[in-house]
This record gives sequence, C-alpha cells and structure tokens, in this order.
Amino acid sequence: MTLRLPFRPAPGLLIIALLLAHSAHAERADREKPINLEADRVTVDEAKKEHHFEGNVILTQGTLVIKSAKLVVTEDAAGNQKGTASGGVDGLARFRQKREGRDEYVDGEAERIEYDAHADKAEFYVRAHVKSGQDEVRGPFIAYDAKTETYLVNGGRQANGQPKGRVSAVIQPRTQDAAK
Repeated sequence: MTLRLPFRPAPGLLIIALLLAHSAHAERADREKPINLEADRVTVDEAKKEHHFEGNVILTQGTLVIKSAKLVVTEDAAGNQKGTASGGVDGLARFRQKREGRDEYVDGEAERIEYDAHADKAEFYVRAHVKSGQDEVRGPFIAYDAKTETYLVNGGRQANGQPKGRVSAVIQPRTQDAAK
C-alpha cells in the first residue's frame, strides 16, 4: 500500500541524519520534497491525531529513507509532530540520508528512533549506531539536538548506579583539504 499523507508533516519529519557531530548536515532540499509512506497497514485516528503505519514501513522524503516495522506519528494541539520508528530487520529501525553538499550519506539504526519535529531533537534507543562518512558512534542511547548541533552518546546506568554499558566512537582525522 502506498499512502500520500493528507497532512503536511513538519519539515524534515524524522530527519535524523543530523545525528553525528559537527558536520553531518542533512540535504536541505529534502525538506521541500513530499513525504511518501508505504506500509502493509495504516490506522488513522483523527480524534487523537495519530497515524500508525505497520508492516515493512518505508518513509521517503528526497534522499531520506527510513525503514521500520512500525512508525507512529502523533500531532499535538499546536500542530507539533513527533514520530517513533521501531523494529525492522533484526529488530532495528534504520535511516539513510545524503549529507548537504557531499557525496556521502548518514546511516543509523536502533531498536527505537524518536524524533520531535518542533524541538528538532532525535533520540535513538537500544543498540544505537550512527555512521557519517567514515565516522561512527555506538551505544545504548544516542541523542541529537539539531538546533545546537550537539549530540550525546550514553551507556546508561544500572539500578545500583553502576555503568550499564560502554559507548564507542571511530572519528577519522580531518585533513585541511577535507575540512574545506
């Protein structure tokens, strides 16, 4: 089933491609493109302002592609939208988007990906992994604030306050030519 949404999601719904640090900017032209969604099943509850997409969900907007088993889009009274993508191949929701002005993509995955379009914040939960070019980061939780271009990778804490997990990052050296 292919569905064109009857509402216009906030620019960049689930544009999570900005997740990695300093230079991972999403393709700006994507924001002006229509959002297309495919799923095996769609349930719309207009009273609650909820749209549930289930079964092999594929969201595309320009170069952005998000794949998951389930995607729930909610809208508050002010028209602000939030999306939650979960599950998929190996239990992971996935995204891919071209970086602005580069022939590179940002790829990411997690068991659950939440995006708040109004706050321009994305959060990746459980088995989170984001790769931009040759840089990558892994951890139980990754959060990104697109307004401040900052991110946090957290290993979490157990009930007793001890560290739950470790995070890892691979950051390639920047040459002067690459920085330009």
